[in-house]
Amino acid sequence: MPDTPAVLATPRSRVRVPLRFHDGYTADAELVTFHGLADGQEHVAVVLGEPGPVPLVRLHSECLTGDVFGSARCDCGPQLREAVERITERGGVLLYLRQEGRGIGLYNKLDAYALQDEGLDTYEANAALGLPEDARDYTAAAQMLRALGIGELDLLSNNPDKAGQLRSLGVDVRDRVPTGVFTTAHNVRYLRAKVLQTQHTLPLAALTELSAG
Repeated sequence: MPDTPAVLATPRSRVRVPLRFHDGYTADAELVTFHGLADGQEHVAVVLGEPGPVPLVRLHSECLTGDVFGSARCDCGPQLREAVERITERGGVLLYLRQEGRGIGLYNKLDAYALQDEGLDTYEANAALGLPEDARDYTAAAQMLRALGIGELDLLSNNPDKAGQLRSLGVDVRDRVPTGVFTTAHNVRYLRAKVLQTQHTLPLAALTELSAG
């Protein structure tokens, strides 16, 4: 498990950016960049609303296909849209992490998609390519939270590994708040695999029924 980061990150810049989504929803955000992140990546904190003593936080891994192109093969785009609204209403931070394809990169993710078209699930496809099922490490996320003065939070996530890693890194995760369930005809097997392989908090019975339909 990760250890508490020995090196402290510091804010590098802050800039106000108005956000607008495809459905017309808008939000005002402050984007924060950092010096000293452990993995050297250009992660960004998106501060929304008025964060209180225990803000709502989401760790959102970059997904070009879902976030930008609206791919129906995953639920990343709808989760991003939902998170911005929920965090804005309560006050908190969305950490946009450069971890495409659960950390394996864009090209490898698309190679894994090709294997999924042959019948493998998302985790089996990674393994067939000789890659980790999930290569994400949240040390930089913990550094970003500390740099923003956040020591305790509620985590907006269906993924227990995110909460577990943050706790092991010294962040007090008071509660894990589930996201919505965003199914399409193209992502049901993907969502079902997340429940079976990595214990995501999603309704397995409903996903099994949809997958069989």
